[in-house]
Amino acid sequence: MPSLQTALPPELANNAIRLYRECLRRAKYIGHRQNNTPLLVGMIRQQFKKNMHETDPEKIQKLKDDAARGLINHILYESEKMSGRKFSKTS
Repeated sequence: MPSLQTALPPELANNAIRLYRECLRRAKYIGHRQNNTPLLVGMIRQQFKKNMHETDPEKIQKLKDDAARGLINHILYESEKMSGRKFSKTS
């Protein structure tokens, strides 16, 4: 299965620290709008800390793909709200 990270800029997708920072930025943005910033930021930090000592390259790739998927979903959600168009297919 191809990596989802190809949808993100390579300088972000290939660097776990930059991916972490972008996830934190999105969590702060969403949290500010929904008044639950500490909760969302804590969840992001917890997930990255839990997996910070992972050494298996396949598992690391899966974790990075999961983070990228979350970022992409949020970007699509915000784009849909701004444009009023649906980008995802629904039956």
